Amino acid sequence: MSGTIRLISPIDGRVYAERPVLPAAEAEAAVARAHAAQGAWAALPLSDRIARVTAGIAALEAMRDEITHELAWQMGRPVRYGGELGGVNERSAYMARIAAEALAPTEIEDSDRFRREIRREALGVVLVVAPWNYPYLTAINTIVPALIAGNAVVLKHASQTLLAGERLALALHRGGVPQDVFQNLVLDHAATEALIAARRFGFVNFTGSVAGGRAIERAAAGTFTPVGLELGGKDPGYVCADADLDAAVDGLMDGAMFNAGQCCCGIERIYVDARLYDAFVAKAVDWVMRQKLGDPTDPETTMGPMAHRRFAQLVRDQVAEARAAGATALIDPADFPADDGGAYLAPEVLVGVDHDMRVMREESFGPVVGIMPVAGDDAAVRLMNDCAYGLTASIWTSDPERAAEIGARLETGTVYMNRCDYLDPALCWTGCKDTGRGAALSNLGYLAVTRPKSYHLKKVQK
Repeated sequence: MSGTIRLISPIDGRVYAERPVLPAAEAEAAVARAHAAQGAWAALPLSDRIARVTAGIAALEAMRDEITHELAWQMGRPVRYGGELGGVNERSAYMARIAAEALAPTEIEDSDRFRREIRREALGVVLVVAPWNYPYLTAINTIVPALIAGNAVVLKHASQTLLAGERLALALHRGGVPQDVFQNLVLDHAATEALIAARRFGFVNFTGSVAGGRAIERAAAGTFTPVGLELGGKDPGYVCADADLDAAVDGLMDGAMFNAGQCCCGIERIYVDARLYDAFVAKAVDWVMRQKLGDPTDPETTMGPMAHRRFAQLVRDQVAEARAAGATALIDPADFPADDGGAYLAPEVLVGVDHDMRVMREESFGPVVGIMPVAGDDAAVRLMNDCAYGLTASIWTSDPERAAEIGARLETGTVYMNRCDYLDPALCWTGCKDTGRGAALSNLGYLAVTRPKSYHLKKVQK
């Protein structure tokens, strides 16, 4: 069943772009072309694949100005931040640099009697289902290592960022990646799930909601297709008594409010040692009041609209419920006149919150953060773990050993000290609990898009 996907811009509510959904038969044919092209791509020398992918990323960089403005219109990020290509370049360069070592055979024996080794082999065709909040960064986490490792890649991008998939395809093709080896397909949920269920992919990577992850797993059930899932978070920050207070405020509030709070690893709840609590809250409010909510195409704007009015409504509902249950909102939306009751949403800081409130337990994915005082490390750890998600956790202290000890007790994928909301490409990007499963970036990212193949070669004795 075909139809049309319409991208509604959060800036003014108009249709910014629309594309026809690929009919099921055409989608199947496109995936078949990817399978047919993958073998020749994998047969190229590794250095050739790296060069072509790297050239493709360079071609994407050349589109920076267009991409920056398209992102503002598609999902609301202010143009002052220049898009996502700094992170794209950093991650792509790192994954290209470590490819030869990460994909090298593991030699067990090479004697006059035996040659025994484990090699890494491409999985075939990799499906990447990318989200709208960081449409380039999240996608290249899998696209770059998958292509370098010799896979073909099919990209299904979010409807809110239709143009991002087209830009990626144009850039990679310009770099020399064959058109059938990397394809951007406009698919609906039914066609995507049908292709997965038909075992048309060697690996599926999905970034999105828990409900979306469950749908992917149901589609893959019984196919033995490996899946990688990043399904969101409710990432906590903890400010210890020995923390640099100003640095903690700047770092955590930026982590909570950047991109209008629409970050997978954004800070959504903060626990502060009771001795610093009042000072932290006062400085946090001051930090928020310096933000400018408005048109993301205005270079002075620091906070644009949320990607869709329904996302903003979820945050408004959480805040209203928390206030009804006794929380205090420290920011008056009237101080942010651009808040229109729709996609433009004033940032909010809540105190008097507890873990009976949705805003402290369920993902908000918007510019709101609850702040609670704690008596010390044990209380902080208990509250930080009291959540269905486990993506990142941020600890602010002057003592690295203390941070490591606290981190060892946390149910999370990444532990930060004195920073947050950043992906280091040398470290594995992963999560636990309802955040999902799998590994991206680092050398483990190559293991996710390849399979081991063992060689036990007995030499002829003369």
